[in-house]
Amino acid sequence: MSDTIALARPLRRWVGERGTYHLIQIDGDEAEAITMHAALRRMEFGRQRGFGSVKCHAKIGDTYWKTSVFPMNVDNMAKRSKEWTLLISQKVMKAEDLAEGKPVSVTIDLI
Repeated sequence: MSDTIALARPLRRWVGERGTYHLIQIDGDEAEAITMHAALRRMEFGRQRGFGSVKCHAKIGDTYWKTSVFPMNVDNMAKRSKEWTLLISQKVMKAEDLAEGKPVSVTIDLI
C-alpha cells in the first residue's frame, strides 16, 4: 500500500527542550489522507508505530530521503483536529537552500 501526497507549505522553526527543529505542518485534505493511511495500517497490522508516526519517503527538489510524519493533535475551540508534521533536517535544508518562512514544495510517499 502506498499513497502519494504533494503539497506546498511554509517551513517553520520550532525550538524545543532538546534543540531547534525545522518542519512542515500538514493539515486539511492531506492530513486526512495520512490519517486514513495510518488507520488502514493499524487495521492491517494490529499495532501502531512509535508516537503514531507513519513511515514515508519525502522529496524536496532533488533531495529524496526516508523519514516519518508525526501526528500533532491540536485543540481548536473544543473541536479536536489532526495535523501531521514532517521534520526537515539541516542536511536537506542546505542541499535545497531552504529558509524559514518560505514555501516548500514536498512530495510524500506513504509506506
